Amino acid sequence: MGWNAEIMKHVAVLMGGWSAEREVSLRSGKACADALERTGYRVSRVDVDRDVAATLRALKPDAALNVLHGRPGEDGTLQGMLEVLGIPYSHSGVLASALAMQKDIAKIVLKAAQVPVPGGMIATRQEAAKRHLLPPPYVIKPVAEGSSVGVFMVREDHEHPPQELNRPDWAFGERVVVEPYIPGKELTCAVMGEKVLGVIEIVPTVKFYDYEAKYAPGGSRHLLPAPIAPAVYGEVQRLSLAAHRALGCRGVTRSDFRYDDTRSGIEGLSCLEVNTQPGMTETSLVPEMAQHAGITFDELVRWMVEDASLDR
Repeated sequence: MGWNAEIMKHVAVLMGGWSAEREVSLRSGKACADALERTGYRVSRVDVDRDVAATLRALKPDAALNVLHGRPGEDGTLQGMLEVLGIPYSHSGVLASALAMQKDIAKIVLKAAQVPVPGGMIATRQEAAKRHLLPPPYVIKPVAEGSSVGVFMVREDHEHPPQELNRPDWAFGERVVVEPYIPGKELTCAVMGEKVLGVIEIVPTVKFYDYEAKYAPGGSRHLLPAPIAPAVYGEVQRLSLAAHRALGCRGVTRSDFRYDDTRSGIEGLSCLEVNTQPGMTETSLVPEMAQHAGITFDELVRWMVEDASLDR
């Protein structure tokens, strides 16, 4: 904590990797590396592969800005390697990263911290493909993927569950989360250290806020501040910080919520997940929330580097 550009001149920006979110990570990484160079840092752009430890040993950076999405950057694996190498890094540490990535375990921890989460169950993908495990409408999503990758919305008019779950080339793990679909609004809120940023309502211009809606320009509209009652807005902020703390997160996180606005007051809120490696592309939500709080993109990226440490 408390590093500055004079002390920490050389930053390795870790991006790419081999997850389903590789392309978004490369875009996030480029934006962050460009920002750091504008701010006066020496930057090494590292497209993470299986030899990343050897690459980092050779580079000897003062810090690593982790801009990977999905495995291995978001599940604690890369964080453990950076701990072993002794390279201070951004975002959450080993345990919080692993915990937040496992949606089933994260829900248990969040529920214990009085953060409301959807009901549902864990099943194998074959069980979820065989019959409706919940009355439609419901959602099926991988236990440990992000960015709506491998997510299915099963509507009332679907006679059978999605048979894509049986595909031999399915790449999203053997276990899935099956949750009731929560109607209403899609809300999201970021935490930056201990500072809570604004709440955005995401209005998809497609039927479902999927991977395409998240990362294609025009795929969704972001309403900031979200047009919801002040009590609900404040509760989303309070729950985002509570979730961040419950999972032991550090640096920047973003918590996603559904809000059933047909229910009274704050009752309709459910926390879907906490993202420990939120996107940093030109259409990403966290930079937009930071801008609304008077923090430029360059200042946000610099803050993440200055926040870098070990033992996170």
